[in-house]
Amino acid sequence: METAIGVFSSRENAEEAIRELRHSGVPEESVVFLTRSELEAKSIAKEFGASVGGFVGGAAGMTAGVVAASLLLPGIGTVFALGFGAATLLGLAGAGAGAAVGSAATQSDAQPTPDEKCSEDVAFFREVLKEGRSLIVVRTESPEIAAKACGILDKLGLSMDARTTPAKMQTNTRQIGDVVVLDISGRITLGEGNVMLREIVRELADKGNKRIVLNLAGVSYVDSSGLGELVKTHTTIRNRGGDLKLASLSKRVHDLLHATRLSSVFDIQNDEASALQSLASSSSPKAVA
Repeated sequence: METAIGVFSSRENAEEAIRELRHSGVPEESVVFLTRSELEAKSIAKEFGASVGGFVGGAAGMTAGVVAASLLLPGIGTVFALGFGAATLLGLAGAGAGAAVGSAATQSDAQPTPDEKCSEDVAFFREVLKEGRSLIVVRTESPEIAAKACGILDKLGLSMDARTTPAKMQTNTRQIGDVVVLDISGRITLGEGNVMLREIVRELADKGNKRIVLNLAGVSYVDSSGLGELVKTHTTIRNRGGDLKLASLSKRVHDLLHATRLSSVFDIQNDEASALQSLASSSSPKAVA
C-alpha cells in the first residue's frame, strides 16, 4: 500500500488538488480529506460533485461513494472528514466510518483504545490538524494511481519541484553503541526512496534495533509519498517501543517539515552528535529522590 500526503494551508490549493485528483482518475475511495474548517469542508464537498451530500448542522450526509462526517477529537475539536476510512485515519475506529450508504453520519468524541486497530499515522494527522492545516491522503495499491496522486500533491500540497533534484536515494548504515545511524542522500520518492526506506527500517526493526537516527543531510528532495514514508518510519519504530531522531536536515527538508507542521511530530536534532546525546539522555536511569 502506497500513501501520499498533501498538507494545505490554502483552501484554494486543496480544492484544486481534489479537482485534479478526480479528473486524473484517482478513485474517490482512495482519497480522504480532513480539515477543521466547516467552510472548507463544504467547499471541498462540492468538488466531489454528486458523490457527497451537504453538511447539515455541523454533521454530514452521505451518498454513493464517499462518506462525509464531523468528528469531535479531544484536544482538537471538530474535524470534518470526507472519504471512506477518514475516521480510522484519526484513530477513531468505527466512528463515522463504514456506515451504510445513505445513513446519517454522526459526531463522535471517541478515543482509540489499545484493542482498536487504528492507523499507525494517527499522531501525525492529529498534530497537523491541530496546527490548522488541512490534509489530503491518498492510499492505493496501484503504482500508476500513486504516481498520479504524488504529482498533484507534490505540486499543490508540498510546492516542491522534483526536476531540479535528479539524484536517486542512497543509504549507509552505521552502528554506534546501541544506536543505528542511517545516512540517507538523494531523493525519498515514490517507487524509489520510499520503498528502500521502508525495507531498511523494517529489517532494522525486525532485528530488534529500537534506537535509530536518520541522518538526512544529503536528502535533496522528498515527495508526498516520501513524506508518508517518513511518518510510517516514525510510527513503526515508536510502535515497537523504540526512539527515532531526525538529524542534520538539509534546508529544503527542514523548510518542508516546518511548512507542513511535521516539525512538531518528529524529534528533530541539529546534527548527529545532538541526536546521539538525546538518545543517551532518554535512556539514562533517573536518579531516585
